[in-house]
Amino acid sequence: MVMPILIAISSAHFLNDAIQSLVSAIYPILKESFELTFFKIGLITFVFQLASSIFQPLVGYFSDQRPMPFGLAIGMLFSLVGIVLLSQAWSFAWLLISVAFIGTGSSIFHPEASKITFLASGGRRSFAQSVFQVGGNLGSALGPLLAAIIIAPYGQGNILWFAVIAFVALIIVFNIGRWYKPKTLRLRVIRRQNLSKENEKPMLPRRTVMFGIVILLLLIFSKFVYTAGISSYYTFYLMDKFQVSVQNSQIFLFIYLFAVAAGTMIGGAMGDRFGRKKIIWISILGAMPFALALPYLDLMWTIIFSGCIGFIISSAFPAIIVYATELLPGKVGTISGLFYGFAFGIAGLGSALLGQVADHTSIEYVFRLCAYLPLLGFVALLLPKAK
Repeated sequence: MVMPILIAISSAHFLNDAIQSLVSAIYPILKESFELTFFKIGLITFVFQLASSIFQPLVGYFSDQRPMPFGLAIGMLFSLVGIVLLSQAWSFAWLLISVAFIGTGSSIFHPEASKITFLASGGRRSFAQSVFQVGGNLGSALGPLLAAIIIAPYGQGNILWFAVIAFVALIIVFNIGRWYKPKTLRLRVIRRQNLSKENEKPMLPRRTVMFGIVILLLLIFSKFVYTAGISSYYTFYLMDKFQVSVQNSQIFLFIYLFAVAAGTMIGGAMGDRFGRKKIIWISILGAMPFALALPYLDLMWTIIFSGCIGFIISSAFPAIIVYATELLPGKVGTISGLFYGFAFGIAGLGSALLGQVADHTSIEYVFRLCAYLPLLGFVALLLPKAK
């Protein structure tokens, strides 16, 4: 295990996702400034997540064929441009363009970063994936907190301070690229060896592998549509139901997202120790009773239960990614691109649809509706046994 590289790539993921989380964190500010409906807020999320998802499978497939040592730096440049545009956006159309740039940066970042994590894992792949993922989760948690401190009191123009974060991340990923460049030959050798083994004697029948991938994507659907609902509308839910301030709602969102980061880290370590399949179905089904109870609680218990949901449901993601790469060995970039892309895309689509539902009913109704999504975790019992 190359721990310095794991820490560096996790730090880059931390900074990248702090920028990404800024988009949803400033929704209350944008809603007031641009007089947005919940549908338009969902549309912003949809464009952002679409840009984050649509290129990821393509980038992942291409990077499996031809690794891109400095692809991370290119992705961070897109995010930097998006931050500058977002700070100066004067219309709804420019809001969409700016979040599309930020989303594109993310779509380039994740597939190549997952391959670097694989190279630095030393065989402890769930742990390495969780170290990488927890950086992103902590960054996602930090975004709302920074928005509450830096942006909420002063307005949209202060978003430009996040360009400093993008610049620091650019320096980190450039140096990671320098370490990664001589290792790309090893990736090509691993890929050729795995393809040769598959041609000689596949580890699992093709139909079984495809069935397993479909099941994992259903689990991603359950997890990310639910978390998209909370991440996009949690602040509005707290302000509407409990009359908390914008700044306090962002702090409570930070608590939820911090619990997500903790769950990711612990879930990855447990996946290496107890097996990916057990962690996947326990983590997703374990969130179900908390999710069903959430819409009927007072403020204190809402904060506590939402933290429990974030902790439990997030613990599955490292195991899902590693499980998928074990079903299709030698295709780390392709799998990472597919799963991150699908996750972001389905989260964006789900957020837009939930926004439409909220406009016609209420935010509280959306939370009651989403509470049933963890029931899809039962399909994890159908997963094939991966080597």
